Amino acid sequence: MNGLPIEVFDFHAHLPYRGSSLWGGWGKRFARRFGEEKLQLWAKKNAEAQKAWWRAYGFPFPERPQPPPEQCAAHYAREVETLGLLGMVFVTGGGNETLAEALAPHRKLFGFAHHDPFMPNAAQELEEAVKRLGLVGYKIFAPALSGSIADPALDPVWETAERLGIPVLIHFGPLAGALGVAAGENINPLVLHDVAKGFPGLKFVIPHFGCGYTRELLHLMWAADNVYVDTSGNNEWRRYQWPVPTIKDLFQAFYEVFGAERIIFGTDSSHLPRGWVRAYFQEQFRATSELGLAEDEMRKIFSGNALRLLNLKPEMFTAGGSLAGAGER
Repeated sequence: MNGLPIEVFDFHAHLPYRGSSLWGGWGKRFARRFGEEKLQLWAKKNAEAQKAWWRAYGFPFPERPQPPPEQCAAHYAREVETLGLLGMVFVTGGGNETLAEALAPHRKLFGFAHHDPFMPNAAQELEEAVKRLGLVGYKIFAPALSGSIADPALDPVWETAERLGIPVLIHFGPLAGALGVAAGENINPLVLHDVAKGFPGLKFVIPHFGCGYTRELLHLMWAADNVYVDTSGNNEWRRYQWPVPTIKDLFQAFYEVFGAERIIFGTDSSHLPRGWVRAYFQEQFRATSELGLAEDEMRKIFSGNALRLLNLKPEMFTAGGSLAGAGER
């Protein structure tokens, strides 16, 4: 596995792309009230604030502009082979069509639909993304939505995802890091409570340990056993809590209550030239090792749970293995 101590399938990465703002509906509302100039001011402040974190980890700054999506996908495909990863999921990538086209040549790279669930015909768009484009899940940035994620108007989207048997990954908590978005009706994962219970056959995954709402995510997972936690990212939000939890603390909290079966590894890798963030993997692997998890439990966290949610099997990734059934690609 080229230096990796365990089989790894990265459930959470972003294919770099040029264009639209991450802030979505929130940004549009802000600009209508306060003006586009102020929105751009905060976007610049937000981008500048990320540099401190990149320096702290010794990461190279992103190329400006980022390469085209097909080049980024080819880069990650090479990294998967070089590092010995089983595969990666890109939860965003410049639109469903763009992401699917970029990933199509690469059998170990998978993509999620990521259109606005409030757009007209969003449920039909999701069906098309899975059946025609071969995408294998659905990603939503809850704080960026134009309405409540609990709005019954979204029920057709949930019904479609449940019928298709795909997981839905929903970001809650602060969006875009320091100087980003930190408030709103969709900031707390408990807003998903009734939806999660209303669609018990649908697997919801909440990334970044709930992104600052650890207690609330624990409550949600306690109330709905179809909700999972994803470990991805720098988890910078920890610095704004007291006492500050360690990565080990977070793994321990979810493991002691729910076991290994509902914890899913990811890195939140994105821009180039940084590429796959091995440092985040090492940090998480060290934390789970220090907790004394058994090898089979570690395998569930770092690959098995993700493969199960995506209906993939480890042997599909070996030489001569077939990924048939993982979407029409």
